Parts: sequence; structure tokens; C-alpha cells
Amino acid sequence: MSGNRRRSLAVGVLGGMGPEATVDFMARVLAATPARVDQEHIRMLVDHNPAIPDRHAAIAGTGPDIGPELAAMARGLEAAGADFLVMVCNTAHAYTEAIRTAVSIPFVSIVDVVMAAVAEYPAAAVGIMAADGCLQAGLYQRALAAAGREALLWTTAEQQRFMTLLWRIKAGERGPEVRAGLQALAASLEFAGAELLLAGCTEIPLVLEQGDTGVRLLSSTDLLVRHTVALALTPTIQQE
Repeated sequence: MSGNRRRSLAVGVLGGMGPEATVDFMARVLAATPARVDQEHIRMLVDHNPAIPDRHAAIAGTGPDIGPELAAMARGLEAAGADFLVMVCNTAHAYTEAIRTAVSIPFVSIVDVVMAAVAEYPAAAVGIMAADGCLQAGLYQRALAAAGREALLWTTAEQQRFMTLLWRIKAGERGPEVRAGLQALAASLEFAGAELLLAGCTEIPLVLEQGDTGVRLLSSTDLLVRHTVALALTPTIQQE
């Protein structure tokens, strides 16, 4: 057969951090893809690697550096045929440079994707719902400051409550107690003045949905899904 045919780009997914969040991301990509048959879906090359050491400990300096392992994952996905990369973990984006310097294909930052969405809202104060390492790395605080927005964080006690809930979610809990706990923590940021909330942890959408909060909740997972699908379906021409 001769002529041109259009194909979608292949996305390489650095996953396993955590496992269910990665599977959730993939399921949402499938649901968001306007496909009528198998062949119209997006090719996903996934390195589902839950053996990556604790990201929070790495950032705190109490655990091993995970940059080399993430770089190796990225190189493997590029070699397997990925056209661009995404990573289903906000905290691990502290190692963005290690990933980008390891490959020649684009690495899409979830932080950049979220901040592009923030720009669509006039909120002056934004509440960050994120894990310890993400906050310690200052990923969203710096991005919000650069955008002229105020970043609102939980108190130390509230942050500890979130981390307890996060580990429960990672252990498979999805019950009303966990959901109510996340809702209460979201409400505390709203009470502090947040006009917009960022779910800067890919485990949050496993429990908390839009409508569970009093103000708009931006899901980093959903925003990355939307961007991934749009980028993968950018028409490219391949000669046959």
C-alpha cells in the first residue's frame, strides 16, 4: 500500500508511583479518547515501576536519590518507541531535569499542565492539596508565585492528617471515612481563603471528585489526561 496515513503519537508513561494512580490515569486516557474501534486508541508504553524508592524521603535527603532510576525509565521508554513522556506522580516532578537530560523526546510536566489550567481562573489564592515531598520541593508554590497567585497550605497537623489518609488510599481504602477526611481538609483551605483548589497528588482523584468541594477542584490527573490525549492525537504524517 502506498501513500500517507495518519497515526497518533505514542506516549511513554513513567508509572507505578503509585500503582493505582497509574492504572487510573490509563483508564481515564481510554475514556477521554474519541475512539470507535481498538485501532483509534492511543498507544501507551508504560513502565509501571512501584520499586522506585520513597519520593518524600529522597527529597528530604533521608532516602536514596531516585533521579538516576527515573532517567533510566525515561531512556527505556524512548528506546521502546515513545514520542513523548508523562509521569503519573506530582512529587517525582522534583526530578524533572534528570528526566529531560536523559532523553531527546519531550517530557510533559504535570506542573506546567496544571498551571496552564490555573491561568484560566481569576483566583488570587489557590489551595494546594499535595504530599510532603511535593510541598518540600516547592513545585506548586514557586509556580503559583511566578504566576502572581498566593499559595495556601495546610497547617502542620492538617498536612500530617493528609499523609495518613494518603497512605490509607495507597493501601486500597476508598470508604466514606477517607472521603470525608479529604473533604474536611479541602474545606479548611477554603476557609483560609482558597478560591481554587489544586489536587496536586494523583491519589486524590481516586477518592475525591469534582463537586466534593465548595470551590473548583483542579485534578492534576484529569488535566494531564486531557493534555496527553490532545498531544497524542496531534496529526502526524508517516510515509508507507
